This record gives sequence, C-alpha cells and structure tokens, in this order.
Amino acid sequence: DRDTDKKRIEELLEENMVLEIAQKQSMNESAHLGWELEQLSKSTDLADSEKSFVFELNECASSRILKLEKDNQSLQNTIQELRDASLTSRESSLKFVELEKENQQLSKKIEKLQNQIEKEKQSNQDLETLSEELLKDKEQLQVVMETLKADKDRQIKDLKQENDHL
Repeated sequence: DRDTDKKRIEELLEENMVLEIAQKQSMNESAHLGWELEQLSKSTDLADSEKSFVFELNECASSRILKLEKDNQSLQNTIQELRDASLTSRESSLKFVELEKENQQLSKKIEKLQNQIEKEKQSNQDLETLSEELLKDKEQLQVVMETLKADKDRQIKDLKQENDHL
C-alpha cells in the first residue's frame, strides 16, 4: 500500500507539473494573443476577420479554462481518494503526516490553478469587451466614411453645376 501510494503521489506530482507548464504556456499564449489584438485595434482596417479572430480567441480560452477545470476536479478527486485511503489504511502516523503534508501542497497547487482559471476567465471577459469596443469603433468609422463620401459627392455636384453655369 505504501509503495502504491508513493507511486500514485509521484504520478500526481508529475501531472501537476505538466498542468503548471501547460497553464504557463496558456497564459503566455493569451498574453501574446492579447498583444496581437491590440495591434489589430490600432490599424484602421477593421475587417470581419477581427470578429472571427476574437471569436476563435474566446473559444480557445474557454476550452483551456474547461480543460483546466476538469484537470483541477480530477486532482481534487485523487487527493480525496488519497485522504480516504490514508485514513483507512494501517500506516504509521509518520506516513499519515507525510501524506497530509503532500495533500496540503497539492491543495495549495489546486488553489493556484483555480486562481489562474479565474484570471483566464477575467482575461477572456476583457477580450470580449475589447472586441465589442472595436466593433463599435468600426461602425463609427463607417458612418464617418459615408458622411465624407456624401459631402464629396455633393461638392462634385455643386462644382459641376457651377462649371455648367460658367
């Protein structure tokens, strides 16, 4: 039982490290995508591709959040199983204390993952807000362009009339 528990704990620690690395990569990708979105917002050509880009970005972030939540739930279940197993087994009190320390460490890591999930959700909301603002800016620019075009057409008409009059 001890060897099995040790192996399981080592596996959990490895899984946890992999999840932390994946989370860091996810955060880096999110930051990079946010930077790309800022660069796109600075350009005056706001095409429909921005809508699909923001939509894909939101979908990607949402899928990452769901995956992290599933991994988090799996780790919590495993920790609970380890706690239950450690309570029912006849291990020495030292082993029990050791498992509790490891469980506390895993709990802290889970808490960090939950915080990162919340940050990812907030980042996703910020990106959605930015997307909405970009779409509003695009609409405003289109109205301004239409107004300028109408003014230009009117001026051309006036100049033609004046030219005909002369």
